[in-house]
This record gives sequence, structure tokens and C-alpha cells, in this order.
Amino acid sequence: MLPILRDFPDQFETERLTIRSPRPGDGAPLNAAIVASWKRLQAWMDWAQSPQPPLVAESEAWIRRAHAAFLQRTDLPLVCFLKGTDTQVVGSGLHRIDWTIPRFEIGYWVRTGYEGQGYVTEAVRGITDFAFSVLGARRVEIHCDVRNERSAAVARRAGYELEGTLRCHRRNPRSGALSDTLIFARVLPEGDLPGRAGDA
Repeated sequence: MLPILRDFPDQFETERLTIRSPRPGDGAPLNAAIVASWKRLQAWMDWAQSPQPPLVAESEAWIRRAHAAFLQRTDLPLVCFLKGTDTQVVGSGLHRIDWTIPRFEIGYWVRTGYEGQGYVTEAVRGITDFAFSVLGARRVEIHCDVRNERSAAVARRAGYELEGTLRCHRRNPRSGALSDTLIFARVLPEGDLPGRAGDA
């Protein structure tokens, strides 16, 4: 089946979060979360290296591109809001998709001021469940810099196993120094695969 023909929900909930695909108009809440978190994001995120955070219009442009990618099933960006509010607290998504397996990689960041409250772990657990139960995933990965201890702790709390370390795999976006990448994964054993999303 062509990925664009796969039908599945664009929104689901966890205990405290509404997790959904980006939609036109989400640029302002996304921008507020990014601006509040800019210094922390610069430590690990390649896309957060300009001296100043993006303008609202730039965040809205990203949202609309992300919305299109979600519809095309080429990438599944996700925004995570506190239930009943327009406050975005986590940015995440299912990336580097191989629909033939299916395989996904979860990325995530948390808004400054909401760290240490379990929001990222809750989001990752919910997105992982969505990947396996709705999208028919066989494998979901989390990659993080070996020095990013908080990100690695999220992976472990969400039930991911460390499979290995890629040595000299990337350069730190701030320092330019070579760094190793930890590869965590959860897999579904052969024969336990639920139906793939969109399959008859």
C-alpha cells in the first residue's frame, strides 16, 4: 500500500496530554514553546543553532510543512498540548519512517519550565503505543547523544533497551566536537504484529 493511502487517527490522548498532528494555526503555541526553551534546545538540536529563536511566522511555516508531511505519511510530526489548553509542552514525532517494516524513530524535546514532571516520558509512552497498536510498527527507535543523560533516561523509563553505541557518529551542534550516539529500541516479536494501519 502506498503510504499516502494509509488511514489512521491524527490525534490521541494520554493521561495529561493531547497529542496530534500539526495543524495550520499552531505556529503561535509552537513558537512560544521554542522561545521559552531556546537556550536548552541549542545544546542538542541541530535546528536550534541560529542566534535568535524563530519568529512566529517562521514557526507557522514549519507547522504547515509538517502538516503536509503528516498527510503524505513521509514524516509524522506531533505536537503535545496540556489537555484542554493551547499550551504546547512537548515536541515529538515519528521520523525516518520505513513503512515496509514498519519502523520509526521517536524524537522529542520538552518546554523549559515543564522538565522533571514526566511529560516527555508520558508522551513517548503514548506515541510508542500508537506506533505499535495503530501503525503496526515492528520496531521503534530512540537515538540520543551519549552525553544527553536526560534523554537516555526517558528512553529507559519508556521501556526501550539500549542496543548499541555509534562511535563518532555526529558533531555536537554547539561545540562541533565529535560525539557518540546511543541507539535504543523496542521491537515486536515475530508473529505478534497487529494489523497495519490502512490494511484491509
